[in-house]
Amino acid sequence: MATGKQIDTDILSDEIIDVSCSMCENKGKNTEGEKYCVDCKDYFCITCVQVHGQVPLCAHHKVLDKSQVKSGSISKGLPRAPTERCDRHSHKHIDMYCQNHDNVGCSTCMAVDHRLCKDIFYIPEFIQNNTYQVATREIQTKLKEITKTLAKQADIFKKDKQRLLKRKTEILADIRKFRQEINDHLDKMEKSSIDDIDDKVKSLEDKIEDSLKQLHANKSRVTSANDKLASTNTNKAEVFVHVKMAEDAANVANKYIEDAKFKSTLEDIDFQPDRTILTQLEQKKTLKKKHTKTSVNLFQIKGNKSYNVKVKNDKSGCCIRNACFMEDGTIILSDQYNNKLKRLHSYNYTVTDCCDLPGGPWQVCMINNTQVAVTSLQKEVHFISLSGKMKTTNKLNTDFKCSGLAFANNNLYISDLYTSVYMYTLSGRKLKQFSKDQSGHMLFCEITSVAVSKDATRIYVADYLNGLIVLDNNGQVITSFIGEQLKGASCCYLTEAGSVLVSGYGSNNVLQFTYDGELMGEVIKADSRKSRICSVCCNQQMSKMCISRYEHDNIEVHDI
Repeated sequence: MATGKQIDTDILSDEIIDVSCSMCENKGKNTEGEKYCVDCKDYFCITCVQVHGQVPLCAHHKVLDKSQVKSGSISKGLPRAPTERCDRHSHKHIDMYCQNHDNVGCSTCMAVDHRLCKDIFYIPEFIQNNTYQVATREIQTKLKEITKTLAKQADIFKKDKQRLLKRKTEILADIRKFRQEINDHLDKMEKSSIDDIDDKVKSLEDKIEDSLKQLHANKSRVTSANDKLASTNTNKAEVFVHVKMAEDAANVANKYIEDAKFKSTLEDIDFQPDRTILTQLEQKKTLKKKHTKTSVNLFQIKGNKSYNVKVKNDKSGCCIRNACFMEDGTIILSDQYNNKLKRLHSYNYTVTDCCDLPGGPWQVCMINNTQVAVTSLQKEVHFISLSGKMKTTNKLNTDFKCSGLAFANNNLYISDLYTSVYMYTLSGRKLKQFSKDQSGHMLFCEITSVAVSKDATRIYVADYLNGLIVLDNNGQVITSFIGEQLKGASCCYLTEAGSVLVSGYGSNNVLQFTYDGELMGEVIKADSRKSRICSVCCNQQMSKMCISRYEHDNIEVHDI
């Protein structure tokens, strides 16, 4: 390429070449090319060369009379070089192709990002020497489908924002109604609670706005790629570049869509008034209920009832592998043998709803007031909406059989069946793995259940062979418990007050531990007349504890 005032002497000659104007040729016209651009390597007629010179990027190109162009110096068989500019190096054209990575770029891109690649080609030469079919229609169809999907996702985010603002209005109304029940001493506390909600809403609104910005950016890129494909001329090299750019836009948009699926329904705001505030005003700073890790007494059983949870369309007897209490008192059961989640009424504990799953569910945990998640040995975690009839909304795939599951600090804690506990984001990105102790020895043998404190500073693991293991958030062992009192740990459950309930399948009992894993005592003693205990869960606000037994159609609800 000529630079400055220097002219490439290889293309200078008195011999005249009969050639057509490239711009007119693109429009289907046959006009004599009177001028030649050294930089563009194209001929132009008198009219088109003036248009060429008005383009800012072409303003300093070297333009010659065709009489100055040496005969044969321009390869007529070689396609014209693409004119698409590089996003990273705007002064360069995208005229290079790396076959190793199936990626196009400018010469600088290739020098920086593909310096170790062997198969790098100048695009016009590659097009000339290789048979390459450009799938323009296919990629256009793909881009159109992605555009529709992005539009649907935008609608979801907009609805989420409306729901969030509506929920904010409801919560603020609850705050003010509760405020009226107490005296003027709560003025400052009311403002603090409102600010707390506003901050949370603002944070979630910002997340939604950020997601919308990303969505619009992807949509704009997809639309731009589609427009370029739609307006592509017969220049195969140009089409090649646009197709590769379109494929890249489609891949980026698809990845965004997968990540966005998990963001639309998993976060919410909430407010739970603490009515003990009426007698503790001077010790409180906000109206919001505060979770504390205060010491608790050993639970005392005051009575229990048995409830049948088998439904008509169950294909076999029940095996309630795990259960969890929701804040409203309803219970969610995972029926492993019947591949179902079952929801129980909060007072009479009858089955009110079921959700079929592709495989036997294992541990179930609450994500928020309207959503739970459940593991499966089929290497999946399913997210289930509780709004209206239960239904699966999302799925997280793993490369291991999933058993234990907990949710804390906006992250998922998933265990495989034998060796490890993993920390994941809700979008499915793996953050941490806990497998070995401080000495490098394996921590686990057969993981049955996982629980995590709300601030994620304590991780409780029920291991069938190793009992209860308590870790900090770095995976360091705080304490562990195994012995005659706990054989075959089958489930661990964290109560609202911070104590931990652990059921023993072999010992057929339920033990209670402190927040740091110290044994407090036995809550439910072994009964040889009854089946082995599979799981335990608790709702202290309702003074209820629920246990399930292996291969049994009934659950037991205990008053505590």
